[in-house]
Amino acid sequence: MSDTIYALSSGALPAGVAVIRVSGPFTSEVLLKLCGSLPLPRQAKLRSIRNRNGDVLDQGLVLYFNAPASFTGEDCAELQVHGGRAVVNAILAELDVIPGLRHAEAGEFSRRAFQNGKLDLVEIEGLVDLISAETEMQRRLAQEHSSGHLSKIYDGWARRLTHARAMIEAELDFADEDDVPGSVAEKIWADMRALKGEISDHLDGAGIAEIIRDGLKIVIAGEPNAGKSSLLNHLAQRDIAIVTDIAGTTRDILSIDLSLAGFRVQLFDTAGLRNTDDKVEQEGIRRARLTIDQADIVLLLADTPDGFVSLGVSQLAEKPIIRVGTKIDRSRLLWDKATVDVLISTQTSEGIDRLLDILADHLPDLSGQNALSLPTRKRHMSCLQQTLAAIDMSLAQSNRGLDIQAEYLRQAGDSLGRITGRVDVEDLLGVIFSEFCIGK
Repeated sequence: MSDTIYALSSGALPAGVAVIRVSGPFTSEVLLKLCGSLPLPRQAKLRSIRNRNGDVLDQGLVLYFNAPASFTGEDCAELQVHGGRAVVNAILAELDVIPGLRHAEAGEFSRRAFQNGKLDLVEIEGLVDLISAETEMQRRLAQEHSSGHLSKIYDGWARRLTHARAMIEAELDFADEDDVPGSVAEKIWADMRALKGEISDHLDGAGIAEIIRDGLKIVIAGEPNAGKSSLLNHLAQRDIAIVTDIAGTTRDILSIDLSLAGFRVQLFDTAGLRNTDDKVEQEGIRRARLTIDQADIVLLLADTPDGFVSLGVSQLAEKPIIRVGTKIDRSRLLWDKATVDVLISTQTSEGIDRLLDILADHLPDLSGQNALSLPTRKRHMSCLQQTLAAIDMSLAQSNRGLDIQAEYLRQAGDSLGRITGRVDVEDLLGVIFSEFCIGK
């Protein structure tokens, strides 16, 4: 924390503009050496950036943020320069020889923001997700977290737990005082039961958050030559899988990521399901069945009306199955509407929009939900489950005394505090900040 750190904070080079960030106690000295003067805080100034010999390296905008009103909570600066490799490398080389400076590690700027109380862990993780967001729903979920909305919910719950403990302690220690409210059971436990219900409802949203963050896993399955790889290529709008008339062409798992109604969708192409003596194809079929077991939805393809029957649909997976009749451009077979959900042709695109509409029906319904304050990570859910269990134990120990109940509420508060980083999270910090890129 005593070092002054620097790094390229913008994207890959070359670029139109490159942003070099500096943070630490020597920031003002760095600007004086490179630019000859210190700009007023939060005012962009055009400056020539020079090396120690006075040679101009580049000309760009310079911003200075004095502590504590900065991202990291300490003196910070940004050099917005031309994004050529030679320009950036020259400036970084000049920073490297200034005493007291070193190159930042991955996530170190954000870690300093956390350690200086500018951001909590939920907001930090939201920044990670915001940087890596690929779909509109991922962006909305990450924005909700990085802006502190989810943290406010957890902080509110923590305050209620603290208030409950304070009232219990007051009744235990000062029961004979007139200004101390009596009967904690009437005033506190009703709120704790309500809090238990709120946390439980909050945890119910974890499934939606997982789909938003990690994507809906959709597996394309069926007999060989049913049109699985053709459908994958059509939806990807490029040739991902090899398509031939030879049965067993696809032998490994292929996948693509799509955006469907703002949600991330992972689409998997699998080997054709059939009995075969080919060892390699057998391994492909084994992997296909494993992938089907992990799927959220199975697209079961057949190019003939009796194709679904031969596969034994009920044995494939106990999860939503969409039966897709394929290659309808080749022949107009009599499909039984009771056995098929949609008919498609990848050659003419007939039925593809209908298939996408059916898939969209399986996405979470967020209508009427203005905020996405949902738990997204396993550590969030684990801490919330521990909090819930501790509150439940406190409520169940009414016959053992208020001191025992207060201890369980303390444990609940500690579990809740670990989510935002208020309590005992030192061992988590290395894992969390390692997810960041250099310069953030």
